[in-house]
Amino acid sequence: MVTYSDKTLATIVTQSHQAAVVFEKFNLDFCCKGKRTLYQACSEQQLSLDTVETELNEAINNTGSIKDHLFTEMTLTQLIGYIILKHHFYVKQAMPLIYSHLEKVAIKHGDRYPYMREVYYKFSELKMDMDSHMKKEEEVLFPRIQYLDKLSPVERLSIEVLPASIGGPVKVMEAEHDLAGTIMDNIRVLTNNYLAPESACTTFKLCLAELKEFEEDLHRHVHLENHLLFPRAIEMCLIN
Repeated sequence: MVTYSDKTLATIVTQSHQAAVVFEKFNLDFCCKGKRTLYQACSEQQLSLDTVETELNEAINNTGSIKDHLFTEMTLTQLIGYIILKHHFYVKQAMPLIYSHLEKVAIKHGDRYPYMREVYYKFSELKMDMDSHMKKEEEVLFPRIQYLDKLSPVERLSIEVLPASIGGPVKVMEAEHDLAGTIMDNIRVLTNNYLAPESACTTFKLCLAELKEFEEDLHRHVHLENHLLFPRAIEMCLIN
């Protein structure tokens, strides 16, 4: 059995994307808190390290794929294209639907389940934040990275590219990622891991399922940016 205890969550997912499913199962945040080792994460969550490692080995060994290193082999421009088409597009499509469903549940069932009103308010905040966040990425940071990605190291040196030109905006994006992750974590706690009450109507069950899917996509989305795109972009500015 492969031992993963000393590896960070981000490294494990980067090397084997199947690990994300296991981490989602145990509510181990591999994006915003991806710099923790598996040992540290399990200790914080009071999880059995042996149990998590066993499931990681089963998931990775049984579903090996050539996709494991797909993202690390992409150029930064290709990675940005994937993030926009796969994750930004999903977020833009999913958020209005989830918001609409939550609004209905909050209005119709808020008296009986007041925590759903809180979920509605938190997701409303997240929706506004994400709309602004993705716009800044698509209109400012991503084009800047794509422009530099097309230049040779000599060309980047000749125009005096400063690490701060990428590092500054990256810090802002990472802080906003942390905020989004915290909001979704709060929503998961409020809904008891997206568990619908027995008397829940179809819309109630639907919006909880949508929220669960949204959080899982957010984790993969933020992981690609925080642990692959951003570090490589900053490193590119340091090469001379």
